Amino acid sequence: MAEWLLSASWQRRAKAMTAAAGSAGRAAVPLLLCALLAPGGAYVLDDSDGLGREFDGIGAVSGGGPNFGASLHILKVEIGGDGQTTDGTEASHMHYALDENYFRGYEWWLMKEAKKRNPNITLIGLPWSFPGWLGKGFDWPYVNLQLTAYYVVTWIVGAKRYHDLDIDYIGIWNERSYNANYIKVLRKMLNYQGLQRVKIIASDNLWESISASMLLDAELFKVVDVIGAHYPGTHSAKDAKLTGKKLWSSEDFSTLNSDMGAGCWGRILNQNYINGYMTSTIAWNLVASYYEQLPYGRCGLMTAQEPWSGHYVVESPVWVSAHTTQFTQPGWYYLKTVGHLEKGGSYVALTDGLGNLTIIIETMSHKHSKCIRPFLPYFNVSQQFATFVLKGSFSEIPELQVWYTKLGKTSERFLFKQLDSLWLLDSDGSFTLSLHEDELFTLTTLTTGRKGSYPLPPKSQPFPSTYKDDFNVDYPFFSEAPNFADQTGVFEYFTNIEDPGEHHFTLRQVLNQRPITWAADASNTISIIGDYNWTNLTIKCDVYIETPDTGGVFIAGRVNKGGILIRSARGIFFWIFANGSYRVTGDLAGWIIYALGRVEVTAKKWYTLTLTIKGHFASGMLNDKSLWTDIPVNFPKNGWAAIGTHSFEFAQFDNFLVEATC
Repeated sequence: MAEWLLSASWQRRAKAMTAAAGSAGRAAVPLLLCALLAPGGAYVLDDSDGLGREFDGIGAVSGGGPNFGASLHILKVEIGGDGQTTDGTEASHMHYALDENYFRGYEWWLMKEAKKRNPNITLIGLPWSFPGWLGKGFDWPYVNLQLTAYYVVTWIVGAKRYHDLDIDYIGIWNERSYNANYIKVLRKMLNYQGLQRVKIIASDNLWESISASMLLDAELFKVVDVIGAHYPGTHSAKDAKLTGKKLWSSEDFSTLNSDMGAGCWGRILNQNYINGYMTSTIAWNLVASYYEQLPYGRCGLMTAQEPWSGHYVVESPVWVSAHTTQFTQPGWYYLKTVGHLEKGGSYVALTDGLGNLTIIIETMSHKHSKCIRPFLPYFNVSQQFATFVLKGSFSEIPELQVWYTKLGKTSERFLFKQLDSLWLLDSDGSFTLSLHEDELFTLTTLTTGRKGSYPLPPKSQPFPSTYKDDFNVDYPFFSEAPNFADQTGVFEYFTNIEDPGEHHFTLRQVLNQRPITWAADASNTISIIGDYNWTNLTIKCDVYIETPDTGGVFIAGRVNKGGILIRSARGIFFWIFANGSYRVTGDLAGWIIYALGRVEVTAKKWYTLTLTIKGHFASGMLNDKSLWTDIPVNFPKNGWAAIGTHSFEFAQFDNFLVEATC
C-alpha cells in the first residue's frame, strides 16, 4: 500500500505540474511541491501546543444546506415585530396583547426549509422591532421587562410547538440599547420554561459597553453566552477578549454581491478570527429577495428578486462561503498557528481533532475586498510563494484536496474549482503555493466537497406591466400577498365574515398602533409593488375605511423611496378620508398638497379609487367618475405603485389592478 501511495504521489505531481494545459488553466499552476521551493514565507501548521478556539460556524441572516453551495452552518432570523427593519416590515406573532399566531410571515417556512437541507443548522432569533403594545405608550421595549421577555419566549415556544423547531440562540435588540436587568429576566424566564439549552447573545451592536458591563456584573457575565458585535472590521475590543466568552461577528458583510463583495467576505471570514478571535461570522443577508431599489439592493450572498419570473443568480459570495463551510463544522477547532502572509493575505487552519485538517488561504487585495463598513485601512497584497509545513498530528497526512477561486477578470475567473489533489508523502509534510492577488485556496483532508449543479434559472423579466390581485385565497400559505412589500404597517390576507359577497376575501392593514420602532417608520402605513422604472401607469383598487371620522386610505404611483427611507418617500398619492374629504399629495407625509376637496365618502363602505399618471399630469376617479384631472406632477419621474392608510388603522383593499405603459 505504501509503495502504491508513493507511486501515486509521483503521478499526481506530474499531473499537477502540467495541469496548466488543462481546463483549470493558471489555477493549477500554483501547486508546487517542496522540491521546487522558491523564496518566500514559511508557515507552520501545528497542534503540538494545543488548539485555538472552538469554531461555531458561518451563517447568514437567512439560509443553509450541507455540501452544496454556501452550506451555511447558521441561520439567523428576525423575530418579526411589525416595524420597518431595513427593507420592509415583518409581521409579529403577537400584533396585540391577546393575539398569538405562529404562521405569519416567511421565517417559519424558511427555518423549516433550512432544517430539511441541514438538520444540524444552528437557529438564532433576534428582534429588530417590537409590537407597540409592549411599550405601553413608549417607543421602548424595556418598560415591562417581564412582559417583553414573555413575548420573546412565546416565540421560542411557538417555534417548537407549531413547527418542531428548536431555537439555539436568542438575541436582545438588534443594534439598539440593551438592558442588563432585561437580559437577566430573559434568562430566568427561559429556564422557567425548560429552555436552559437556549443560549443568549448580547448585544448585537458594539463590543462596548456590553463587555465592560459583563466584567463588572457577575450575574450578567453568567447569563450571556456569546458576545456578538456587528461590522467589527475584523477586530474585537480588549474587554470583550478579557471576558473569555465566545466572540462572534453576529452581523457582517452587507455588501453588494459582486466580486468586490466576494472579496470582502473571503477576507473577513479568515481575518475575523485571526485579528479578533471571532469564531462565527454571520452575513446580512443570505438572499437579496427584495426590490433592488430598496436600501442595500443585492447585498445578499445570492440574488433572487424576481418572484414573478423565478430568476435568480448564484453570486460569487456563495462560492467564497463554500471554501470554509463545506470543509468545517461547528465543534471543530482553529489551530493556534494561524496568521497573515508576508506579502498580504491570511491563512487559517481548523481540525476536528480526529485527524482531519482544513486550511483556508486568502489573498484579497485592498481594492477588491472593501466591505460596506467599516473603513478599511490600506494594505498591500503582492505575488508571493508561501510554504506550509504540517507538524504535530498532521505531519503524516498523505494527501490534501484542493479547491480554488480567483476573483476578477472574466478571462481569469474561477469560482470554487476543484484542482488535482496534493500528495505529501515524499515531501516531509511541506508544500509551496504560488499566490497571486484575489485568490482563495482550501486544502483539506475531507473529500466531501462538491460544487454540484442546478437547473438554469428562468430568464430575468421585468415586473408584469399588467398586474391584478383579487386576494381570493381561502387558506393562504403565507399571510402576505405576493409581490407586495410592506414598508410601514402589516398587510395580511383577511376573511371578511361581514361580507359574504364580492369582498369576502381582502387584504387588510392590521396594525392599530405604532410599533416600537427600529428605523424611522412612516406615520402612515404603506405597501409597495411593481417596477421602480414605471412612469406612465394606472392604479385601480377597491378600498374600505374601517375607522369612522379620522380614517383614511390611499393609492399611489411613482413612489420613489422605501425601507429605512420610507418617511421621505415622494410620489403621487390619492387619498380619501372618512370625514368626507379627498387629497392629492406629492409625498407620503402629506406636506406637498396638489389638490383637496370634499367628496361623499364615509367609513364602513367600499369605494373604487383610480389613479392615472401620464407624463407630467395625473388624474383621479372615485367609483369610476372623474374627481380631479390633469394635476401637474413633475417629480418623481418613476417609482412603484402603492396602497396604504392615513395612520395605524384597520382598512381593507380588494381587486387591485395596475396597468403600466412604460
